[in-house]
Amino acid sequence: MSLNIAVLGPGKIADNELVPALGEVPRAKLWSVLSRDERRAAAFARRHGAGSPQPAYTDLNALLRDPDLHAVIIASPDRLHAEQAMAAARAGKHVLVEKPMATDLADARAMIDACGEAGVKLAVAYHMRWHAGHRKLADAVRADALGTLRHLHVQWAFRASDSSNWRASVEVGRWWSLAGVGTHCLDQIRWYMLPTCGEIVHMQSLITRDVWGGPHDETALLSFKFESGATASLCSSVLFSAPQRLELYGSGGYAICDDTLGAHGKGKVRTHRGAMPFEPANPYVGEIQDFVDAILEDREPEVGGEEGLRNVELLLRADSQA
Repeated sequence: MSLNIAVLGPGKIADNELVPALGEVPRAKLWSVLSRDERRAAAFARRHGAGSPQPAYTDLNALLRDPDLHAVIIASPDRLHAEQAMAAARAGKHVLVEKPMATDLADARAMIDACGEAGVKLAVAYHMRWHAGHRKLADAVRADALGTLRHLHVQWAFRASDSSNWRASVEVGRWWSLAGVGTHCLDQIRWYMLPTCGEIVHMQSLITRDVWGGPHDETALLSFKFESGATASLCSSVLFSAPQRLELYGSGGYAICDDTLGAHGKGKVRTHRGAMPFEPANPYVGEIQDFVDAILEDREPEVGGEEGLRNVELLLRADSQA
C-alpha cells in the first residue's frame, strides 16, 4: 500500500524540506496541497509532482473529502494547527503536525482526543531526533557510555534581520525563538534525559523582548531540574548568530555535538574518547518514514501527541515565568 499525503501550508519548510524528504520515503507520495492562494497551491503541486487529479485546494474540507487521501502534513502557522488537525482527524486522515503542535494546552489535548476518537495517528515533527549523529549518541547514552547523566546544554540561535516573521506576531504565532528553534532544543533535552533522569520537576526562564519590543520572545534562557537531580539548560535566540551546539555531561564522560542542529543532518559529534563518526542523512526523511511506518504498521509514532503536549506545557510555563 502507498500512502497519499497532503501538505497544509506550502511555505518554506514544506517547499525546501518536508516535501523533498517525502519524495524519498518509500510507500508514500505527495498527493495534494492546501493554501489560501490557489495559484500558489497549484504552482507548489506542479513543482513537486503532486499525484492527485485535483492537487490544489484553498478549502480544507474539500481537500479532506478526497477518499484517496490518507494523511496530512500540517506545516501552517502555529495557531492554525489545532483546527486543521481536528478537521483531518474527523475526516479519518492521519496527522503529522509541525512543532509546536499547538499554542495552548486545551488545543493540544483536543487534537490528541480527536485523533484518538477517530483512530488515526498523530505525530509531532521533531526532526532532530532523526539526525544520525544524535541517534548514535542517544544509543551510546542508553548504554551508559557517559555514565550517569548530570547535565545537558543546548544552544540554537540565528539573527533575524527584522521582526516581520509571522512568529513575531500574535495573529498566527505565540512564540518566536522558542517556536522556531527552542522547542527543538527542549525536545532534545527530554529525549536524552527522561529515560534515566525522570521527569522535569523544576524550571526557570529568562526571556527578553527588548530589541524590537514585540509580544514574543527574542532570546530565551531556560533551565531545568530532573527527578534524579540532573540539570539541563537551553538558549534560543533570533538576535545573534552563534555556534549551534549540544553538550552532554555524565559521571563517566561527555559528548559535544557541533553544527548538528538544523536541516542538513551533518556536523560533528565527539566524546571524551574522541570523534564519534556517523553517516550524514536527511533527518526529515527519518521523521516522515517513522510517520508512514506508524500508519502502515499500526503502531504509535516515535513522537506522539502526549510528548508534543508536554513540550507545549513547558513553553507556556517559560512564558508565564518571564
